[in-house]
Amino acid sequence: MKHVRLLLGAALALTSAWAIAQDSPESLLPPGFDRPAPKAATPRAAQPAAPAAAAAAAPRGDVQGQGQGQGQAVVQPLPTTGAAPASGPSIDALASRLPSLDELEALSPDELGELLGLKPSSDIPADARRAMTRVGLLDESEGGMPSGSLSSQDASLVRAALACNRGVLVSRWAHVLLRRALASRLDAPTGMNPADFAALRAALLVRMGEGEVARALVQDVDTANYTPDLTGAALDSYVATADFTGMCPMVLLQGNARKEPQWQVSQAVCAVFQGDPAAMKKLDQGLSRGVMPRIDMLLAQKYAGAAGKARRAVKIEWDGVQDMTPWRYGLTIAVGLQPPETLTKTAGFGYDATAATAPMLGLAARAQAADRAAAAGKLSSAAMVDLYSQIYASDDIAEAWSTRADQLRQAYVASTPAARLTAIKQLWDDSEDEGQRYSRQVLTAYAAARLPVDESFAADAGGIVASMLAAGLDGNALRWARLAEEGSDAWAQLALAAPTRGPVSSGALGSFHENDASDGARKSAFLLAGLAGLDRVSADTARDFAGELGVDLYGQTRWTRMIGRAAEVDNAALVALLAGLGMQGSGWDKMTPRYLYAIVSALRRVGLEPEARMIAAEAVARA
Repeated sequence: MKHVRLLLGAALALTSAWAIAQDSPESLLPPGFDRPAPKAATPRAAQPAAPAAAAAAAPRGDVQGQGQGQGQAVVQPLPTTGAAPASGPSIDALASRLPSLDELEALSPDELGELLGLKPSSDIPADARRAMTRVGLLDESEGGMPSGSLSSQDASLVRAALACNRGVLVSRWAHVLLRRALASRLDAPTGMNPADFAALRAALLVRMGEGEVARALVQDVDTANYTPDLTGAALDSYVATADFTGMCPMVLLQGNARKEPQWQVSQAVCAVFQGDPAAMKKLDQGLSRGVMPRIDMLLAQKYAGAAGKARRAVKIEWDGVQDMTPWRYGLTIAVGLQPPETLTKTAGFGYDATAATAPMLGLAARAQAADRAAAAGKLSSAAMVDLYSQIYASDDIAEAWSTRADQLRQAYVASTPAARLTAIKQLWDDSEDEGQRYSRQVLTAYAAARLPVDESFAADAGGIVASMLAAGLDGNALRWARLAEEGSDAWAQLALAAPTRGPVSSGALGSFHENDASDGARKSAFLLAGLAGLDRVSADTARDFAGELGVDLYGQTRWTRMIGRAAEVDNAALVALLAGLGMQGSGWDKMTPRYLYAIVSALRRVGLEPEARMIAAEAVARA
């Protein structure tokens, strides 16, 4: 109680009213370092304005658009002698609002600091704070979009393109392109708060399963500049990466900015890691009061229980738990547990995307998740090979995955090309559905590129070409052109993937259609849409073949007009966002030839032809 009284006295002394009431400030210097006696003061009216003081009063950071020229800093005028005091609460009024001693004892250190005004407005020094322009990770010189791409665009259009995208795309290459656009260093559209623009991008990245990119994006904004939307997106990105300690600087600085249960529990967890002995009691109270479902509170207690003197054992029981949530999943893997397969098997792509790159999970669990994540665009071929290499080097791994890792090794080092192709095909065929098969084709891309172009492999050329194109190895794939018979799958993919290509005849299209066994001749429709979008078929041939297939390539919708207009003004970033919006879906059966044509055409016109070619070839391979 004595300490609390002293602290209360310090609080009163810190107020401006008490500071003014003092006759003179008390020196805080040690003996021998007392300040010299003050010189006689010059009357205030006779003092000229000091340039250095005026400059110091000017705000730091970007002043563009402030309406002030250089050296025109605005300084708050001082009150003249004898002027009435500024309106504000009196000392008595301030004292009446101070909490009681009992209330002070119950406050946490953070709450007490906030009460006394000791909580900093920013956790970053003033000279290290970042501007809110060009927020992102990829500069244009590193492959990102031009920074001003969206600055002059309609803010409502950009917001809709980001907010209305659910994050699940039919195309691996569209996912890769959209991720690159979202991670680029971009200026916000005029009229949109830059922090809210970052929030929209980060939220979409989380929905895409790109939690790591989303977390890096929100970390490119100083926490003091967070808006409520950016705080929410940041919280989701930390949860998606199971980084419940990494969120603590944001949570502690933002304080009581949010009221939802996840935020309150996060505050308590972070307080435990900060060394607050009372924080663990708050988690206990949250469990008894049902702040969150019991399983979530137990997981939070287990995570917090690993901190310092708060160590405690918490038993996690899944009985009665019916579903999985991002919070639940993230905390489970963060404490080193494996989520029940019954809850994750049908939980959705987002959990596979998290598991595929979660270092705390076992290799088998990561490989199982990678079988979905690679087809979606989350993992590259090189990342898949690295994962399987770890599995091959591990002695404690499930037999099925150990066998697959050995098959991948044989795909590279088997003594004959035929044996290498056999190992590659075993990996493809040991799959449950098209998505898993395509993930295995991503895995074997570089092994397929090492195969010689052999007449005896002609029957498998379609799969070999698809595997190489899954990793963007179009140069290696084109080696197989001489074995790609006109009208075959390999021929169709290469007709789309080649950097340059003459017009495709109606006879060649007819040959492919005759061999097309896909539902509703979907492959033929996608081939036509891709060729037309790449301008590799004449208008008459495209119109006639479209009529034969019963598809409408050139019909207009509001979305096709928007992406067409974005292509007309050569805005690659906006085209990428709209392409992602138009390619939403759980499979290629959700894509229409009209939308595919519009996307491929727009990408080609804004200089993204390599992406356009890969998307078109992927459509034929996976249809």
